[in-house]
Amino acid sequence: MRTLDDLDVKGRRVLVRADLNVPLDGETITDDGRIRASVPTIKALIDKGAKVVVCAHLGRPKGEANPKYSLKPVARRLGELLGQDVSGAADVVGDSARDTVDSLQDGQVALLENLRFEPGEESKDDAVRGAFARRLAGLAELYVGDGFGAVHRRHASVYDVPKLLPHAAGGLVVAEVEVLKRLTEETERPYVVVLGGAKVSDKLGVIANLLTRVDRLLIGGGMAYTFLKAQGHEVGKSLLQEDQLDQVRGFLAEAVRRGVELVLPVDVLAAVTFAADAEHEVVEATAIPADREGLDIGPRTRELFATKLADAKTVFWNGPMGVFEFDAFSGGTRAVAEALISQTADGGAFTVVGGGDSAAAVRKLGLSEDGFSHISTGGGASLEYLEGKTLPGLAALEE
Repeated sequence: MRTLDDLDVKGRRVLVRADLNVPLDGETITDDGRIRASVPTIKALIDKGAKVVVCAHLGRPKGEANPKYSLKPVARRLGELLGQDVSGAADVVGDSARDTVDSLQDGQVALLENLRFEPGEESKDDAVRGAFARRLAGLAELYVGDGFGAVHRRHASVYDVPKLLPHAAGGLVVAEVEVLKRLTEETERPYVVVLGGAKVSDKLGVIANLLTRVDRLLIGGGMAYTFLKAQGHEVGKSLLQEDQLDQVRGFLAEAVRRGVELVLPVDVLAAVTFAADAEHEVVEATAIPADREGLDIGPRTRELFATKLADAKTVFWNGPMGVFEFDAFSGGTRAVAEALISQTADGGAFTVVGGGDSAAAVRKLGLSEDGFSHISTGGGASLEYLEGKTLPGLAALEE
């Protein structure tokens, strides 16, 4: 892939596809991690004298303008981080966007409105998507793809626009790809993967592929209960995907066949209901009471997982171990994160947090992001890369 060093950007309009899909509480940004991750590439273009036109999506407005998903709060925060005003357009490719872009001076930045306000952005019709891509590309002379969290989508701003303009990968995308290559091509062993989150079905492909690569696979979070049920254990009211039981039994058998150590929880925090203040107790993972649901891994499992990480040289973690949004059920996720931080500092391990809820949990729990080798900005993109899929946005940048 070409990089910023391969583009002559001075005095030229550069369209930067960033990932600024941050959580909002009203107009308050509750986690600005993705904005901060986008700053270095934008700053590099400013320093080179480009006229920077940033485009991004937020939420799922389904092709219609919706104030709830406006990027105005993002423009304000981006300006604070850059130390200069960021002009916010009132639309994506309309009169406001054109006027805003036309008014840019060298080294200035504008942010277009939410790409997903336009139905052409996500359209599965190539003609519709292509027509929108041409209007978007018409705002600029060059394109920089830096929204790693969206590169697994065949969307106009990610896949079609780079086919219409001279293009390069931004620093964030370059860094993410380098990390993923270390996880797939240059892996130092033991290689341990920790998977959590709600659903097994979200990670079928990546589990199947990882079973051919890793030495040890630790399973926590909501998806662990489908694994426990597949082994014949009672899981009470815990999250369960009955339609995935046969698939999971296949994973268990494949792990044995390949000599992969697959580690499941040995105890859990079982609650009477799904609530932050729910009454709960520690129970054996193999005997969860019928009237309770597991909301976090238990203390013995936390110690077990830490032990299984203690000799790792490469670790990839994707998915929380419990309902980390509730303080009472955040201990398992914290324990895994702290084990990774320890192994990074003391064991010299290469540790990667695979974006999404895992990255959000690190920030919510107040843990130092510098304690990990890398925190990805794209959970879904990372998983699809590790699954072995071709990511449309990366393929477009490589052309």
